[in-house]
Amino acid sequence: MSSTSEVGHAKNVANLQKIIQQVSTYSLYNPPIADITVASLQTLYTNANAKLTEVGEKRSANKNAIVARQTAFKNLSATCTSIINLLEIVGLPKGTLNQARSLIQTIQGSSGKSNTPVKDGKEVPKSSSTSRQSFTSKAENFGLLLQMLSTLPAYTPNEDSIKLQNLSSYNESLKAATLLVDQTESELNTKIIERDRILYAEETGVYAVSLKIKKYVKSLYRATSPEYTTVSAIEFTNRK
Repeated sequence: MSSTSEVGHAKNVANLQKIIQQVSTYSLYNPPIADITVASLQTLYTNANAKLTEVGEKRSANKNAIVARQTAFKNLSATCTSIINLLEIVGLPKGTLNQARSLIQTIQGSSGKSNTPVKDGKEVPKSSSTSRQSFTSKAENFGLLLQMLSTLPAYTPNEDSIKLQNLSSYNESLKAATLLVDQTESELNTKIIERDRILYAEETGVYAVSLKIKKYVKSLYRATSPEYTTVSAIEFTNRK
């Protein structure tokens, strides 16, 4: 969802409050339908404003999870390089070494890397040659590499960073970071659905209710009245 759209949603809610304040001053305002009474409108505003807040909170949580995942994966390529450098000097059969190289090339990505700068909270731009470069695939292939290492008696590094036990813990952190992004994204999507329902539901949403308010004021004071001119100038946009 773009920042422009977010501003539009917030403007609709702000203008709902504005139109409530306006019609509250009209002595003749006494609608025959419950959903545009001042009390109902105030409840609608409270609920809509709360949903905007919830969406903002979930969006921040998702962005933070994305940044945390980027941080977790930051050293994966260098770690794999350290692993293969060690494997190349411990006398492994050529076929085993090639298998390890293949897994590491898949994890690191051998071509088509994007030069586009990546901003915090944004995903890495994708290209056709990076179709297997998703974070999930990286973690899965890293797990396969660790399974392979566990079968190699010759793999006995002295460096703590590439000892098998520490690599296994690192892989678990990669999977956990990816899972958190998925979870926070799902929660954000649910809150967006709830927000859009309150703002844009066909009969009961903020946009639909704003049209009813304007029509009622128009019927009450006439189209040329300053009362109607004032409320009709308060803009609402259907952004569903």
